[in-house]
Amino acid sequence: MPRYLSLVRVDESAAPAEGPSPELMQRMGELIEEMTKAGVLLDTAGLTPSAQGTRVHYEGGQLSVTDGPFTESKEVIGGYALMQAKDKAEAIEWTRRFLKIHEPHWTVTCEVREIVEG
Repeated sequence: MPRYLSLVRVDESAAPAEGPSPELMQRMGELIEEMTKAGVLLDTAGLTPSAQGTRVHYEGGQLSVTDGPFTESKEVIGGYALMQAKDKAEAIEWTRRFLKIHEPHWTVTCEVREIVEG
């Protein structure tokens, strides 16, 4: 079965300073458990804020390393889910369910992409 990566993009400037609510974390835990039992979820995690990240850029034969925060970034990758699904439609449906458990004040976008095998 194909594998898919759902990249969770968030607007850090609009995200609640205190992070996800306990209720949201509970709903995430329940969905993660359901996805794991269904054999879909292979791995998932949230990421530290972009201010704690480092970008390594290669252009024109030169490398540059820049520590966060990155002022030009509005949306950043805040987490990911690695799924194994029968097809892209199933991976998108699980991603839709993940997005729908968030409270209305969240702005979250997920990009679902199939992983190229071999």
